[in-house]
Amino acid sequence: MAQEKPILKLCKLQCPKTKRITLLPTVNGDYHAPPIRRRCSPEIATCRLAMKPKKIRKYPCIVQNFINLKSRGQLREAVDTLPLLSRKGILLNSKIIASLLQQCANSKSIKEGRWVHVHLKITGSNHPNTFLANHLVNMYAKCGDHVKAREVFDKMRVRNLYSWNNMLTGYSNLGMVKAAKRLFDKMPERDFVSWNTMVMAYVQSGWFDEALRFYMELRRSDIGFNEYSFAGVLTVCVKLRDLWLAKQLHCQVLVLGYMSNVILLSSVLDAYAKCGEMGDAKRLFDEMNGRDILAWTTLLSGYAKCGDMKSAQEVFDEMPEKNSVSWTSLIAGYAHKGMGHHALELFTKMIKLDVKPDQFTYSSLFFACASIISPNHGMQLHSHLITAGIRLNVVVLSSLIDMYSKCGNFGVAKSVFDVTPNKQHVVLWNTMISALAHHGCGKQAIKMFVDMVRLGMKPDSVTFLVLINACSRSGLVQEGICLFESMKSDYKMDPDQQHYACLIVLLGRSGCFDEMMNQLKKMPCEPDDHVWNALVGVCRIHGNVELGRMVGRHLVDLEPQSLAAYLLLSGIYAALGRWESAQEVRELMRSRNLEKDRALSWLEIDRKLHIGSKPGSLHDPERNTISVMELLTDKSLLRDTDV
Repeated sequence: MAQEKPILKLCKLQCPKTKRITLLPTVNGDYHAPPIRRRCSPEIATCRLAMKPKKIRKYPCIVQNFINLKSRGQLREAVDTLPLLSRKGILLNSKIIASLLQQCANSKSIKEGRWVHVHLKITGSNHPNTFLANHLVNMYAKCGDHVKAREVFDKMRVRNLYSWNNMLTGYSNLGMVKAAKRLFDKMPERDFVSWNTMVMAYVQSGWFDEALRFYMELRRSDIGFNEYSFAGVLTVCVKLRDLWLAKQLHCQVLVLGYMSNVILLSSVLDAYAKCGEMGDAKRLFDEMNGRDILAWTTLLSGYAKCGDMKSAQEVFDEMPEKNSVSWTSLIAGYAHKGMGHHALELFTKMIKLDVKPDQFTYSSLFFACASIISPNHGMQLHSHLITAGIRLNVVVLSSLIDMYSKCGNFGVAKSVFDVTPNKQHVVLWNTMISALAHHGCGKQAIKMFVDMVRLGMKPDSVTFLVLINACSRSGLVQEGICLFESMKSDYKMDPDQQHYACLIVLLGRSGCFDEMMNQLKKMPCEPDDHVWNALVGVCRIHGNVELGRMVGRHLVDLEPQSLAAYLLLSGIYAALGRWESAQEVRELMRSRNLEKDRALSWLEIDRKLHIGSKPGSLHDPERNTISVMELLTDKSLLRDTDV
């Protein structure tokens, strides 16, 4: 059969981009490029590229299965596939291994991370390249194994600046400041990331002076800085309540042109709020061009913590959007202001709007229940917490124990503590010791302290504060003095003003005035309002007029807004018959806008709360008043009485 003669024709081809028509040669209908190589027009080149199929990178099935497991977050299953890959002789590229190590670091899965490291050794990478070694260091550091991280770092043949910063960050996050400083001193070169890391390391360890020194050295150097350079030093402002430093940093942020950074401005706003300067905080908030939910919540939280609940409520109502943190900030403000009922009402609205509460929300609510002594609401919230499936952290557990204790149900508080599986946190023990102190069980509190130390727990300053308070409430004078001395000699802790205030109350309640004055003379610093207020209480208990007059005058000069000092002075002058002096103190109170809090009474009947601030306001004035004893002894009166 004769071979078919090829037919050469020209066909029209339209370019999809330019829409121009070009004649292309075809043989029997198929396109064949001309044999002569010559420069073609751009339209023909574009059409040829469009006709050429794209190359799609395909992995072997076993590798594709591994990648699918990794992308779905099935880390353990993906790592279990590595031995099979090594037996098949399949080598994964560095990017895939690095991505797997990053997943291990983010999830803190050190077991899987070690298997990936073993896989690298099996496949011949005893000394991985710098890229992979950096990821190994990061993985071990984030998982808390600084020894292995440093071992990988030391074996690196080539280290870049990222390698040094990576190891430095690992030490910083683990709180190993001295190791970080030694590494910092050995660095062949440093950038602002290195300096920022050291500042944050000192801040997180409480070495604020060193943090400020490093920040000032960074500013004086020609290395440069970024917006993250302010993060550590702004934290120092918040911790130290240093208003002058906050204003200096605000000026630097303004001069350097970072006023458009909402996160940085929110940090400055938080520093002003923590220092109690809500006027400056509000002015900065009004000057912000873009306000996100963080800025709104920071201003709200500032007002709430300062006790200005009217302004906090106004900010909350004006917020364009709210999240769980916003609701929790307002609830916490009402709870700590003593307005527990408002906090509970706000929580009800929060649930109706389907806003999910978090652990801090429940912690504030338990505090609210403790402040108004409402065990029924506390139990309902406890049940709601369990059904919501929220994991109980230390803060929630301590608030729960404190709530049951202050509501008079110490047995349930003890049960919550006993069933807690992990008691390796000093806050739980401090809360339980405080509960025993609240119920006057001083000896049991000391026994619990002994059990705590026997289990290897290290007490902190709060532990000794609640212990001395427990001894004070139970009249255990010698035990309290021994604990105070043990704090200094055995645990190398310096007592602060609150510790001395508790010791003054302990000695003063027992009438040991000579020892009390001796301890006052031994104080390494001048007494502050905590100690003087403790002396006010002692004078009120024993009716020591002369000492009370001296203490009251000093406290008025030291703390002009302290209501207790004015009331003590007025009462002392009245007891001495000096009515003119007592009236002068009252006039001074009014001139400084100080008013004694009105007594508040409440009675809950049929799940309805009746609140009154005047005598008899809980009762119908047109009907005869029935005493509480009558109501308790005859329940029929409770049903028949319209309260």
